Amino acid sequence: MKKYAIYGVLFLAGILFTSTIKFDFFEISKQLEIYNTVFKNINMNYVEKTEPSRLMKTSVSKMLSSLDPYTTYSSEDDVEGAKLLRSGNISGIGAKLSYINEKLTVIEIYKNGAADAVGLKPGDVITSVNGVKTSSDKDGIESLFLGKNNSEFSVSVSRNNIEQLFLLKKKNIKSKSVPMFKLLENSIGYIPLTKFSKGSAKEVESALKFLLIDEAKGVILDLRNNPGGLLGEAVDIVNLFVKKGQLVVSTRSNIDKYNLTYVTKNQPLNLEIPVVVLVNEKSASASEIVAGALQDVDRAVIVGKRSFGKGLVQRVIPLPYGSQMKITVSKYHTPSGRCIQAIDYNSEKGNSKNYKEKSAFYTTNGRKVFDKGGVLPDVVTGEKSKTNLVNLLRNEMCIFNYAINYIKVNKKINKENFKLSKEAYKDFVSFCLDNYDINLETENMLEKISFLSEKEGLSETLIELKKINEAIDKEKKAEFYRLDDEILGLLEEQIIRSLYYEEGYYDFSLKNNINIKKAKSILSSSTDYFSILKQGRD
Repeated sequence: MKKYAIYGVLFLAGILFTSTIKFDFFEISKQLEIYNTVFKNINMNYVEKTEPSRLMKTSVSKMLSSLDPYTTYSSEDDVEGAKLLRSGNISGIGAKLSYINEKLTVIEIYKNGAADAVGLKPGDVITSVNGVKTSSDKDGIESLFLGKNNSEFSVSVSRNNIEQLFLLKKKNIKSKSVPMFKLLENSIGYIPLTKFSKGSAKEVESALKFLLIDEAKGVILDLRNNPGGLLGEAVDIVNLFVKKGQLVVSTRSNIDKYNLTYVTKNQPLNLEIPVVVLVNEKSASASEIVAGALQDVDRAVIVGKRSFGKGLVQRVIPLPYGSQMKITVSKYHTPSGRCIQAIDYNSEKGNSKNYKEKSAFYTTNGRKVFDKGGVLPDVVTGEKSKTNLVNLLRNEMCIFNYAINYIKVNKKINKENFKLSKEAYKDFVSFCLDNYDINLETENMLEKISFLSEKEGLSETLIELKKINEAIDKEKKAEFYRLDDEILGLLEEQIIRSLYYEEGYYDFSLKNNINIKKAKSILSSSTDYFSILKQGRD
């Protein structure tokens, strides 16, 4: 143990002496010695038998979580599992899975995949894989689905409380970043991008070339729900629309080697075609780099909801014995100089919180944009939510579960003219409020106060708190109806997606989605498009 501690100190010393930053080496060494002594004494003297590897993972993970949610530690097992999942020899089952109420549930079926071939459907609950119960080891569930192409395994599924057995033969189908592209009415091209992985920029470029051949007069680049990925792919996608040598993003750190700039290196594919970029609250990281850069140089109109606000950059650092850590090393800044990071994880009180004070920056045309809060669209769609209700509904899987129940009851649903009634929406609101903990932040805080008030016997306070909770319930229900257009749209899209796969979802969304309708409207009028790019913001 002591030998490894010495190696660790020497390793740190090497970094510290070669760095351009002045560290308090004595303080770091002192804290390392204290930690090593504590760790050794726990393992040697604790009343119960300890697991050093588990204690190490817990302590390191807890330490890193105090910094930000993106700085993480992975043990050797975690790293090897991730390598297997990324390996080209591993093929998926053609389904998206997630735990809902402790049950491994099929969220989406990919057309022509292994799951589709045997008839699995969204809402099915997978109870076991090759006889291994899925409820026994959630952390290692991915390993149950690993295997080479054409390998077979049995899956036990509960559907409508009836157990069925399926034999899956895995298919190696590469997941695309651009699942489809299409020329819409008025010669407007549509390109959805779902992730930023290796080759994503090439997929966007290929789609754009085909649309230009078809004489597209405008392009919608849809980055909604795109969590990001490789920064280099984001730079190359921006490069399709802007001149060579244009600054796209810079990273800034207190470590000199992480202060980097990324500029476009190639000739653009098209400098003139009008572009609308769609974003929402789930567009993050690389998505925000693309949207922010194109906004800053006035090359695209941004439409939708304010983006997530992740302006932190991570690097993977290898550790001894096959483990590794991902550490936040810098913040990225768009061409205007703004950093769109929304949450301050290093606030004075030690609690993460949203930045309140925002600074103004200016685009090439002199339009005012702001930092510290994601990318604010040039055109915001829908009602502005006072709460986090829509995200709560998504996180609690209310929209998905209601969609599955609706499909069970309503057998005939035509995607061409499908629309939920007001009665169906009323039923949805009751479904959510009666069956799920849709707790706002205010309610979570009141719950803690109620617990303490009951513990301390404050009966009058409990009566008043009950009145406050009733008032919140009333306002929360009103919020459901104030945001009914947006939530109804999400419900309808989920129902269509569950029935008609991804391609059916896009067919439906292109005709009905409020964001796409707004983008088409802007691109159909050159006057509207260019006036947005030239006007200043209040």
